[in-house]
Amino acid sequence: MQIILTQDVKSLGKKGELVNVSDGYARNFILPKKLGLEATSKNLNDLKLQKAAEEKRLKEILEEAKAFAKELESKTIEVKIKAGEGGRTFGSVSSKEIATALKSDFGYDIDKKKLQLTDPIKTVGMHTVPVKLHPQVSAELKVKVSEQ
Repeated sequence: MQIILTQDVKSLGKKGELVNVSDGYARNFILPKKLGLEATSKNLNDLKLQKAAEEKRLKEILEEAKAFAKELESKTIEVKIKAGEGGRTFGSVSSKEIATALKSDFGYDIDKKKLQLTDPIKTVGMHTVPVKLHPQVSAELKVKVSEQ
C-alpha cells in the first residue's frame, strides 16, 4: 500500500514522502496514529500543491535574504572602544556589541549568532564581519572600530 507521510517516521521516511508499506502496517500503525494518509489521487494532488506552495515560500525567503544582504553590504557601522597609548585597546568588540550597534543605528534586528566573528575585534580600524542570513546567503558587514 502506498502512503503519504504527514510526519517524519524514523524507519520509514520524512514528511511529504510517498512510501510503500505493507497493508497491515498501514492499517494498524500509520493510519490510526495519523502519521500518514493513503495515497489516493486527491491526496497526491494535495501533496503536489503543498510542495509547490512550500517551494514558492522558500524561494521568496531566499530572495528577501539576497536583497537584505545587498542592503547590509552597503552599510557601515561604527563601534567605539576605549583605547590607550599607541592604539592599544582595553577589551574587544564582540558580535553582541555589533548586533546592538546594528539595532540602534539602522533598526536591523540580527541575532548575534548570525554574525560569524571568529575572534573578537581587538584593533582600531575597518573590519569586515561575515553575516550568515540564510543557508545559501552570506553578507559582508563593514565595522569601523574607533577610539572612544
